[in-house]
Amino acid sequence: MEILDFIEELRKRKDLREMVHQEDIPARKASYSEISLSDEVKGALKRRKIDRLFSHQAEGIELVREGRNVVVMTPTASGKSLIYNIPVIESILSDPEARALYIFPLKGLEQDQQRAFAELTKGLVIGTKEKAPTPTNAKRRRSFTPGLSEIYDGDTSAYKRKKIREANVSVILTNPDMLHLSINAYHQKWEGFLRNLKYVVIDELHIYRGVFGSHVAHVLRRLRRILARYGADPVFITCSATIANPGCLARMLT
Repeated sequence: MEILDFIEELRKRKDLREMVHQEDIPARKASYSEISLSDEVKGALKRRKIDRLFSHQAEGIELVREGRNVVVMTPTASGKSLIYNIPVIESILSDPEARALYIFPLKGLEQDQQRAFAELTKGLVIGTKEKAPTPTNAKRRRSFTPGLSEIYDGDTSAYKRKKIREANVSVILTNPDMLHLSINAYHQKWEGFLRNLKYVVIDELHIYRGVFGSHVAHVLRRLRRILARYGADPVFITCSATIANPGCLARMLT
C-alpha cells in the first residue's frame, strides 16, 4: 500500500475520531563533503558502493580525528556507523595495537554492526599476526580463531570468551550488562585491551535514560576509573536517534 493510500484509509476509519495533523515534508538534495581518506579506506568504501560521504559524516569523522568526544544525532539509516567505523579502522591501520569498544543496548544491534564492520574491513591487511595453525580432525569442529572484531556477550560461549580475551581482539562489541559483569569485574584479564583502548562507542544513546540510564552511567564511570589506572583516555563517540538533549544526556552518561 502506498503511504497516501494508507493515510486515506486512516481517515475513513470510524474508530478513529479525527486525524490530528498531517504534513508533507518535501525532499531535499543530499549535502556531501570532501574528506581526506587513505587508499585502504577508500577501497573498503568502494566495495560497499560508497563513493562519497554526507556532510554530517565528514564533520563527525574530522572531530573524532581531532580527539574530540562526539555526539551524533541524526535519523535512522543516515550512516552514523561510518562516523565511528572509519576513524577506528584508520587508527588500527596506523597502529595495530589500537583497540575500540562498541557498546549496544541490544544483542540484535551487536549482530548487525558486527556484520557491517566485517564487510567494511574485508580484504584489509591489518597487523602482522600469524595465521592460526589448522586444527587436527579431533579439534576441528570446536576450533575458533577470533577475527578483527568479535561480539562478547551472554551468548558467547566460555570457550570463545577465553579465545577472544587471549587474542586481544581489536574491536569488541558488547552491551552494558557484559561490560559490568565480565570486563569491568575482571579487568586484569583485559589489561592489554584496556591499556590500548582508543575509542568507546555508545550507540542508541537515547535508550540510556531513567533508572536504566543511571545504572549504565555508573558502569561507565567504573570503566573510566579502570582505564585511568591503565593510562588510557579514549575518545567517546555516542550516537542517537533524534532527541532534544543529546549533548546533555551524553555528558551525564559518560
